[in-house]
Amino acid sequence: MKKQGNDSTENIYNKDPLSALEAVTEAQRIAFAPILFQAAWALRELGILKELDRAGSGGLTVQELSDNLAISSYGISVLLDMGLSGKIVWRDGTRYHIGKTGHFIQNDKMTRINMNFVQHVCYQPMASLVESIRSGRPEGLKFFGEWATIYPALSVLPEPACSSWFALDHYYSDRAFDDALPYIFQSSPSLIFDIGGNTGRGAKCFIDYDPEVRVRILDIPEQVELARNNSKDCGFDERVSFHPINVLDINDFPSGADIYWMSQFLDCFSEAEIIAILSSIRRSMKPDARILILELFWDRQKFEGAAFSLNAISLYFTTLANGNSRFYRSKDMISCIESSGFEIRRDTDGFGLGHTLLECTAI
Repeated sequence: MKKQGNDSTENIYNKDPLSALEAVTEAQRIAFAPILFQAAWALRELGILKELDRAGSGGLTVQELSDNLAISSYGISVLLDMGLSGKIVWRDGTRYHIGKTGHFIQNDKMTRINMNFVQHVCYQPMASLVESIRSGRPEGLKFFGEWATIYPALSVLPEPACSSWFALDHYYSDRAFDDALPYIFQSSPSLIFDIGGNTGRGAKCFIDYDPEVRVRILDIPEQVELARNNSKDCGFDERVSFHPINVLDINDFPSGADIYWMSQFLDCFSEAEIIAILSSIRRSMKPDARILILELFWDRQKFEGAAFSLNAISLYFTTLANGNSRFYRSKDMISCIESSGFEIRRDTDGFGLGHTLLECTAI
């Protein structure tokens, strides 16, 4: 197994780094964290951070912000006070300035997408986390409707939840696709199975990269229909085909592919389900076929903030997606792969914003 990686977050949680005073302060920040999030959201959505950003080094007073935005000075002041405590803004006398954290909340695309996902998709359903842990089901999904998992519902989620879900999914996966393409096409595959192909963005990357390759999108019927409906906009041609499938309901997987591609797919299943899916593929695949798994592992991240984000999104899986999956530690995913009868031939970190690519062949 060839391992190419970056410094990771694997060992940063091996000790308690806080003093007692730091710990009690952190405990209060956690106790009121939902309120801080909503204050940050309001500072952004009401245009307060935008006004402070425009003001530059001169800053603005409460009254100036109130006049500019037609919001009461009371409303402005309570949000700014929480913004001070949240290190979002800072104050010089009576004049307020956007802080570095506020700058990222206002201007950073990744932060904006993450906040939109939390606000529009997760915020209210997360109140069902305890119930979901106890039952093993995504109890928070009832906030949107009656489904067993979120996946059949993705295309019919109400706005803005639908757009915010796909924006998060695409933001992280799209950046990894370009890095992965040379690895995918090293063996000049003729047929790629895009398992969990979602809206078809991966398939579009493949056919744009190689003028000869054929791609089959395999996903649940609802997502296949979504990809099919997107086919004209995505520029699909006769080289892309569609195969509705529920990978949990079959014993024998479709055969014939040179590459079985799974991007941010296996994190949607429990460990037992991952083993069942991979075992089904192994029984049907050609001897020289490869499985390529593109995943986010929280213990392989270069920055602590990335690991924090992934562990938070794992609780979305618990409460909203399916009740039994997560972003895994790399060693747990590798154990599932090896238990399914595969050998990892290459293990490479650093794709996109923190993905790992695992290249697997049957033993």
